[in-house]
Amino acid sequence: MGRVLFEQVCKQLHLLEADYFGLEYWDTHGTRYWLDLQKPISRQLGLSLVDPLLHFCVKFYTPDPAQLEEEYTRYLFCLQVKRDLSHGGLQCNENTAALMASYIVQAECGDYVAEDYPDHTYLSSYKFVPQQDQEMERKIMENHKKHTGQSPAEADLNLLETARRCELYGVKMHPAKDHENVPLNLAVAHMGIIVFQNYTKINTFSWAKIRKISFKRKRFLIKLHPEGYGYYKDTVEFFFEGRDECKNFWKKCVENHGFFRLSAVKHISRHKTRVLSRGSSFRYSGKTQKQIIEFVRDNYVKRQTFQRSQSFRHSSAHSSATNMHSTTVGNSISAHPLLPLADSNLSVEVSKLSASLGSMEPHVRGRPGSPTMKSVSRHHAIATSWSSVPDTRPTTQPPIQTMSSPPSPPLQKTQPASSPEDSATTSPMKPTITSSPLAVRVAVHRADTDNTKKDLIDRTKVNNSNVLDNNNFYTSTPLRTTNGNLSEISLSTCSDNYYSTINTLNSEDSPSKVLAKEQLMNSINANTILNGNTTNTTTIIADIEGETKKKPRYILDKTYYIAKEILMTELTYKKDLDIINVWFRDEIGKEEPEECQILLSLITPLAQAHGLLVKDLEQRLQGWDSTGGPRAAAGRIADVLLAHLPPLLPIYEEYLDGHMLVLERLDTAFKQNNRFEQLYRDFETQKVCYLPLTTFVLKPLHRLLQYQALLQRLLKHYGPNHPDRADCLTASDTLKDLMVPVSETLEQSKNLATLCELQRDIVGFDNLVQSGRKFIRHGCLLKHSRKGYQQRMFFLFSDILLYTSRSQATLQFKVHGHMPLRGVLIEEPDGDLTFNGLIIYGGNRALTVAANSPEEKEKWKIDLQNAIQLARDKSDTKITYLSLKSCSSSDEHIDQAENNDVGTQTKPQAQRSNSTVHVCWHRSTSISMKDELLAVENQLSGYLLRKFKSSNGWQKLWVVFTSFCLFFYKGCLDEFPLASLPLLGYSVGPPQVDDQIGKDYVFKLQYKNHVYFFRAESEYTYTRWMEVIGSATQSRLKKKLTLVNENKIETSTEK
Repeated sequence: MGRVLFEQVCKQLHLLEADYFGLEYWDTHGTRYWLDLQKPISRQLGLSLVDPLLHFCVKFYTPDPAQLEEEYTRYLFCLQVKRDLSHGGLQCNENTAALMASYIVQAECGDYVAEDYPDHTYLSSYKFVPQQDQEMERKIMENHKKHTGQSPAEADLNLLETARRCELYGVKMHPAKDHENVPLNLAVAHMGIIVFQNYTKINTFSWAKIRKISFKRKRFLIKLHPEGYGYYKDTVEFFFEGRDECKNFWKKCVENHGFFRLSAVKHISRHKTRVLSRGSSFRYSGKTQKQIIEFVRDNYVKRQTFQRSQSFRHSSAHSSATNMHSTTVGNSISAHPLLPLADSNLSVEVSKLSASLGSMEPHVRGRPGSPTMKSVSRHHAIATSWSSVPDTRPTTQPPIQTMSSPPSPPLQKTQPASSPEDSATTSPMKPTITSSPLAVRVAVHRADTDNTKKDLIDRTKVNNSNVLDNNNFYTSTPLRTTNGNLSEISLSTCSDNYYSTINTLNSEDSPSKVLAKEQLMNSINANTILNGNTTNTTTIIADIEGETKKKPRYILDKTYYIAKEILMTELTYKKDLDIINVWFRDEIGKEEPEECQILLSLITPLAQAHGLLVKDLEQRLQGWDSTGGPRAAAGRIADVLLAHLPPLLPIYEEYLDGHMLVLERLDTAFKQNNRFEQLYRDFETQKVCYLPLTTFVLKPLHRLLQYQALLQRLLKHYGPNHPDRADCLTASDTLKDLMVPVSETLEQSKNLATLCELQRDIVGFDNLVQSGRKFIRHGCLLKHSRKGYQQRMFFLFSDILLYTSRSQATLQFKVHGHMPLRGVLIEEPDGDLTFNGLIIYGGNRALTVAANSPEEKEKWKIDLQNAIQLARDKSDTKITYLSLKSCSSSDEHIDQAENNDVGTQTKPQAQRSNSTVHVCWHRSTSISMKDELLAVENQLSGYLLRKFKSSNGWQKLWVVFTSFCLFFYKGCLDEFPLASLPLLGYSVGPPQVDDQIGKDYVFKLQYKNHVYFFRAESEYTYTRWMEVIGSATQSRLKKKLTLVNENKIETSTEK
């Protein structure tokens, strides 16, 4: 079988991350095939080739080298990149090629020394690129000069970082033709299927766009999701030279999709006897990328030193440049076998254990470039990827170092003169720009956080949030929580009782929910030992009566509180991801509806990656608090974000591409599938789903904007010489390219989500979601009629104005009438109706309305005028207004219709009382799309002290501010909020003297006679809470927050 040979190769190399690689062979026609590990070798190349030759190559090019756990694996990737570059497979511009070649030289011969290398001719005997000339060698030499101080490992990492940015990184061309017989090249990569014309990319079909791939003889078919991406056909067809070439490319697509997109592959027998064949039964049979990461971290053993090619380095120390040209430089870097250097001082027991696992005894052979190398036979005890036996062996002694084969220097932070970002230029960089290569920082950070087996197990648990095998994850009673009552928390609104009912958790939690909670517990209380007893997680927070005894804090640096904000908001974001990844997945059951599969496939990698980020952020803050963790990293936080951003960016890019399709699918299924509609409504009524489901779908986009704002806040605070500034700049630059489409995309997706939510709140207007329609503003106005002013809810869109009233039977808004904006006029009324009033003329109808304040009137007036003008300028007149079941403007008829509805309605639909549309109804205010988008950037989480109404005591609560609402939890591990306080209409500011608070950092929330006091822990957190809450609060005397300087805040009243 092919697997036997592949495992023997990996065993010989002691390769742990083996599934990134494969064995490749060429047939007699020059077509490249991967060796199928599930088939006998004789059926693949035994009869087609007289002298079969297989090449060990990289099979799956990871988009992020930081995901490669071992330096040894990264070294093998570098050998592949060198080969691709020298053979012309990795095509790029000259500057980028010269930069990559310079990293190769740095890894081989070390620092540039002018005495040894007087001119570029020291590079002439080595082939870096196919068309290598003297000018190219000079560019390589100039770049080589900038890499002083980089170790071979750092140079390798920089090489991979530069290579992955090239458009043709990992791309293997397969000639084909389209339906018009135009010659093309197809390639498959981690993101999907790419179409080239010669070497120019003309199209990309991402995996999120593709519904199915298949082949029929020499036709290759890509079936796309309908109406998802605007492609003019739902099936794209390509033609190969023959069936074998077509099937070969199809198999590569299947394997790449399985490796990069799936969490695990289902192993299906391929030897079932069938009367009629249903096509190829080929499926990817190896580990997925996710499984490799989990496997390596679970079976990690410190890598014993492996021997690099020493041809340049050895000769440069003992020979002149001229001699080196003729002796050692010509030796190919990738021509020598790679064998790790092992330890000969192993115990008999370890040797026996190694033998029982099938370990070999490789020999490190001498090489022409290193004549003093001795041939040594040594035993190994390194866990390899071909064995599923967990590593339980004792730690071995460090390997013996020989004079001729010094080990690679350890990864350490340096100050390189250039970085992979400078692939298009040869100008020197400023020394203050960066502190160390990105991938090196990743390796160093992981080395800091993966010191013990327990840490590895915890991290594996976080990364396995969707593999629900109780036998693997639970050895004790599943963790459950019991929430106590929230003392004296009674947050009410002006007209409806918004008192929250506090219930305990269900006694039986599903394993997925327990696992999600356990992950959070591990990240927040890393030093807490969990046993089989039921744990009350709320014991970490106690009600505070009077003064609280706190540990003395000497940390006054503002950076600390920014870092704490990053951690607190990251905790909330991870829980929001789990609402979909864990709770919603559990709600829909094992048979995932088709409408939800795309959503879950997009959200799963995000939840896993941010679980690791939460853990690392929490460890950093622990060290900062001097309560544990690495104290050496105190004062820095951007390096943690920088270590996690590169693997996150491809996931976010994929999410940006696919989330609009998710929203459209959910809306379509909600309208057309009664069973799914009921499931959807049932889930939204659960306490854990404290926001509309569509809001959770948009949370990843929200988080990107928050990262950008937090990094800018850090940069504004840092001085030019701050040790964290370089990493902060790099992280900010890393986000820049992704942030360009985020704002535009978020505006579109937020508009779609708002239309979908309003459609479920509005009765009598069924085609609210339309292409081209934009939400502008909704809010409460008083409409004048024969009975006087009556409360009505108005919805302003880019093409139409709806006015409604709330039905007491269903708690939904029933449409009374509508006005297409193209024919609408507005004017100021005269006489008694002047006060905050407007007259809206539409067709043969006139509406006289009044706002509750001059500010509200002005907002409506401006938005109406702009919307009317845009509607008149718009040439499209095909938008229809159907299903308007009640168009009468007579309030008498409306009231009669409402009374008739009360007796005929069934039980009311459950409505979310703290949604903006219902809060606007109760608070007689309004909100616009601009306000919604501004609220995205103003979200905050953390602990606050709330003052008791009946005493001078303060109660500590975990508070989340999002969607214009405060949500209160007993602790950060609680699954659902105990109470909520919508803030639309509230005013925020410092307490008055009459309030007699007598504490620092206290702010006051007030709406009419409802008053609440909250206290922050520092001046920075106080300022931040005032900023974010101030962006959402409104009142008749609107208070505007004015930042006087970095440390103080004042309030000024707009007259």
